[in-house]
Amino acid sequence: MVFSSMTFLLLFLPIVLLLYFLAPGLRGKNAVLVAASLLFYAWGEPVCVLAMLGSTAVNYLCARAIGAATDARRRKAACALGVGVSLALLFYFKYFSFLFENVAALLSLKVAAPQIRLPIGISFYTFQVLTYTIDVYRGKVGVQKSFWKLLLYVSCFPQLIAGPIVQYADIEQQLDARTTSVEDFSTGIERFVTGLAKKVLLANLCGAVVEAMPGAAASFAGAWYHAFVYTLQIYFDFSAYSDMAIGLGRVLGFRYKENFNYPYVSLSATEFWRRWHISLGSFFRDYVYIPLGGNRRGAARTILNLLIVWTLTGFWHGAAWNFMIWGLYFGVLLVLERTVFKRVLDRAPKALRWAVTFLVAVVGWAIFYETDLAALGGTLRAMFPLGGTALPFCDAASWKVMRRWSLFPLVAFVFSLPVVPAAKRLLLARGGERTAAIVRACAVALLFALSLVFLVGQSYNPFIYFRF
Repeated sequence: MVFSSMTFLLLFLPIVLLLYFLAPGLRGKNAVLVAASLLFYAWGEPVCVLAMLGSTAVNYLCARAIGAATDARRRKAACALGVGVSLALLFYFKYFSFLFENVAALLSLKVAAPQIRLPIGISFYTFQVLTYTIDVYRGKVGVQKSFWKLLLYVSCFPQLIAGPIVQYADIEQQLDARTTSVEDFSTGIERFVTGLAKKVLLANLCGAVVEAMPGAAASFAGAWYHAFVYTLQIYFDFSAYSDMAIGLGRVLGFRYKENFNYPYVSLSATEFWRRWHISLGSFFRDYVYIPLGGNRRGAARTILNLLIVWTLTGFWHGAAWNFMIWGLYFGVLLVLERTVFKRVLDRAPKALRWAVTFLVAVVGWAIFYETDLAALGGTLRAMFPLGGTALPFCDAASWKVMRRWSLFPLVAFVFSLPVVPAAKRLLLARGGERTAAIVRACAVALLFALSLVFLVGQSYNPFIYFRF
């Protein structure tokens, strides 16, 4: 079940909200959320829900063991067990077939890799439960005595499938005490509808353009156009899910941190990754980069730590070599920004820094898109025709798609910039709070209606990050 489906919008969500607000006390509300979240996940993953339950149960028991341990050795062993089991599950479902296939190829074995179904959202909920166990071990949070509250944290349906990755420390208190005011409800619904419209009216249409392209390697213009539209699609798609998750969380009394902050206005790759998928960056910073030593052990070790983190970041996204290349691509860029290009970047005009950063992002998403290395090589040769067989500037099939969609990608690009917050500030300054509230309410109603109309006629509606 996806947020941008009629089943969720017109059946699941209204029923869950009705039951949630009718439920007596926080215990009753938590029970409704746990049941709804398990149903939400089991709707498409009836068997794989066992992996999530198993990972949660193991970490619940290990955290209890950490709290009860009387010496450091037992605490460390309990923490290692919880982390190890969760990572083992993630490795088996997500990476075992990839490893098997590559080892078989290396040894020239004619053996087919086992086909293992990837549970939706396993990368997200695994990282979430790890933050709990590790932080209990560190003494940052207390041991959660209730298994059901820990399960609620891991499985809560707004952020279960594609994040944001919520660290346990951020909502530890909210599991025991939270309320929803009228302002929380209205603000949450507005945020949810904004995300829905972003998904349906922008991400899905960008996805239709990407799907209509004949092949990214067909021509120079076709390759760049494809990469540019995919750059918009993945932003609108993923940030839309985060918007909807944060909005639903607000309705239910949870305060999730922001996950995107208009990354395409960035003036460097470093800034880009402070604005893109913020929760993932925070996880790798807090649980990988800093434990490795961060930048406290000299320049050489800092560079090594960055490259390790970015290799893992790429690998987290998927079991394919292009994700590793993508991670190292950004890792090397971030290292170069800290060392070779630091003075140049500090002195360059902002417009140039923005253009280069956006170009870097577009190339990065072209790498991210192509899971087949041969296709990736063809795409990069088309984008950067440095020798070899010359491709046409623009092939006929790509031009047909570009003509059909005309200015839509440019309009979508404008909405990837902070124009909506600017419009809200202008409306508030010119019309006052009452007028701004009325206009925003009308806009939310219109966006919701348009989203429903578009959903009826759209066949392309998946979330990209469901694969990861």
